[in-house]
Amino acid sequence: MPTLYVTEPGSRIEKEYERLLVTREDEVMLSVPLTQVTEVVLTGGVGVTTPALLSLLDHGTGLTLISSAGRLRGRLIAAEAHNLPLRHKQYARSSDARFCLEISRAIVVGKLKNLRTMARRMTRDLGTQISDGGSGNENPSSEIRNPKPPKEGDSEIERINAALAQAAGARDLAELRGLEGSGSRAYFAILRAALRPELSFEKRTRRPPGDPANALLSLAYTLLTQALFTACEVAGLDAYDGFFHADKYGRPALALDLVEEFRAIVADSVVLTVVNNRMLTADDFEKSDEGGVRLSRRGLRVFVAQFGRRLNATVHHPEADRALTYQKVFEVQARQLRKCIESGEPTYTPFLAK
Repeated sequence: MPTLYVTEPGSRIEKEYERLLVTREDEVMLSVPLTQVTEVVLTGGVGVTTPALLSLLDHGTGLTLISSAGRLRGRLIAAEAHNLPLRHKQYARSSDARFCLEISRAIVVGKLKNLRTMARRMTRDLGTQISDGGSGNENPSSEIRNPKPPKEGDSEIERINAALAQAAGARDLAELRGLEGSGSRAYFAILRAALRPELSFEKRTRRPPGDPANALLSLAYTLLTQALFTACEVAGLDAYDGFFHADKYGRPALALDLVEEFRAIVADSVVLTVVNNRMLTADDFEKSDEGGVRLSRRGLRVFVAQFGRRLNATVHHPEADRALTYQKVFEVQARQLRKCIESGEPTYTPFLAK
């Protein structure tokens, strides 16, 4: 259990000897050794005692607070001496136009390739649903009821391919961002068709998300960003100073850089799974205080549990040459980026789904 997610309103994190307890109304709901937890994520109205906070700090375990609507509210990490020479190099590289462009090119190419992989899977499943009348299967995009003709899906995959081909010759970050946006729009057209229509979306809306699908996507991307933020910290990097995303006050630009290659294969995969396998229904959503849509208490518990399972799923990593959980893959990618920063050579290799 590298990441402990706690979603039940009214529950509380406590500490007993060398264990973390999740309690509610004096009942212990979960007990886990501190040494087995690398991150704690609290969602909504969850509390934490001072002894538990101090133990998390002593063990170097990060604490992340997320609102019930899926918005990142803050993080608590231990005060420690960061690797200043590494940070100085990172800041210098982020001012190097060539380094930023080449790292960003690798990030965009990795994202577009993973978008294409997921788009092909979804288009193939859409074609299967059309040809067999909608029989279910174990794929995340099973039970599709909003079929897009395969030829139309193929044309959108060609748009992703076109963006991918142009990315190799992009002259600056603005051009790369435009290509990334073009490929993403094509991909979202396929994702929109792949989701069950009652939980699909017309367009991407964020603050606040205007429909169930957007609420799920926003929450998934928040949780994914938190996980990559932790990976940056593990690697000794400053999660706020990136190469592809523009630096803005309070924005973890480097974490967002690393998020890109994993959006489709981790976050969107979870959304497809919970929607098309009917783990969530329209009844699992409610109006938020911000005027948008958010998950209900039950829906949040189901979604976060499924997201945790995805992070603990194992995949083969070519550099490590062995199976790793996605959570460990994030750390490997962050350390690879650190090597690029230290050497000054922008030879970053994104993780690609098979």
